[in-house]
Amino acid sequence: MASGTETGTYGFRFTAPSHLALCELFAVGRDEIRHPSYRWDGVERKDGPLLLFQYTLEGEGMFESGTETYPIDQGRAIMAEIPGDHRYYFPAGGSHWSFVFILMRPSLILPNWEEAKLRLGEAPYLPPTSRPVRALLEIWDQAGHGRITDPYTASSCVYSFISELCRYAVAPHDERRNWPEKVRQAAEYMDANYRSMISLDQLSERLRWSKYHLLRTFAAAVGQTPSEYLNRVRIEQAMRLLRQTDMSVEQIAEQVGYSGGSYLIKVFRKMTGLTPGGFRSEEGQLTFSRMFFEDYNVDRRFSD
Repeated sequence: MASGTETGTYGFRFTAPSHLALCELFAVGRDEIRHPSYRWDGVERKDGPLLLFQYTLEGEGMFESGTETYPIDQGRAIMAEIPGDHRYYFPAGGSHWSFVFILMRPSLILPNWEEAKLRLGEAPYLPPTSRPVRALLEIWDQAGHGRITDPYTASSCVYSFISELCRYAVAPHDERRNWPEKVRQAAEYMDANYRSMISLDQLSERLRWSKYHLLRTFAAAVGQTPSEYLNRVRIEQAMRLLRQTDMSVEQIAEQVGYSGGSYLIKVFRKMTGLTPGGFRSEEGQLTFSRMFFEDYNVDRRFSD
């Protein structure tokens, strides 16, 4: 399996029959930048026309589009057309910028891309557990394992990613647009900082709400308590690491913010009905396809 910290860029140059309508995957990659020499200018690039979606896993980069400047920190993405009036780069004095990206030809998918970009903006925030991010990481993983070997598979990858991006853009993803602002802030903080030991005290202090008010308002809006929501985020990340890496249960527990492997096993079994080891087997892969953690099909009434 590929390492969770592995980097690499995979290019695709397939020749497909001209009479077939296929999406074109140009490249997918994952990288970690630590030097300010990293810089791309959308006007100067000669490999277009391309569509770029680049998602920050950790650290921070910068994105300039026209007269606008955006810090692209953890959980934030770049959506840009190449060639175009934009620049993205690693800032001097930064610690690191870890990201995953996909480059696609605009043929067939440009209207979908433009619709998603119109709704999300050119530097959108997406939770790491959102379907577009999961789809992108899956494409990178498939490329790293040498499983994208023909234009049909490549086209399927592109269409699947764009479809998830559009779905995220047009649907009330996680119904967040209907959540109170501070509930969204609490969820986004947990999405980005799930590795830390986040307590209700910490969240309430950050939002300047009482613990009681935060608990009731969050549960009423989301259908889960903050603790339940955080466990969902952590278990989804644990599922990804079990599927894509050879890390031990203890290592994964540390990565997702649990105190030890035994506690991860307990929560994992409660939420999925499987142990992490069982999930890693073929049985676990089948179970994964039936889990819908992002659909809040739960009783939204709150009881003390």
